[in-house]
Amino acid sequence: MTTHITPAHREAFEALTSGNYNNFALFSCFVNGDPAVAIVTIHRDAEEYLLTPLFVSVTDAMLLTDHGAVPPRAHQVRQL
Repeated sequence: MTTHITPAHREAFEALTSGNYNNFALFSCFVNGDPAVAIVTIHRDAEEYLLTPLFVSVTDAMLLTDHGAVPPRAHQVRQL
């Protein structure tokens, strides 16, 4: 199966979930003009703080699909 998950995505996810780092924050922002929230890392560079976005919230304008262009609602979830 094809995936868009990169090693950098995996590293960011593992860092977020490990609890070993304390330089993550929620950042109120806009994505293509729509209100959103990002998970960012914060690094100090001399007198400035650098924010690196890791993940952004889904906005109303975004359409999430799987690799077959099927939206999540269309998938049936099987009960175990």
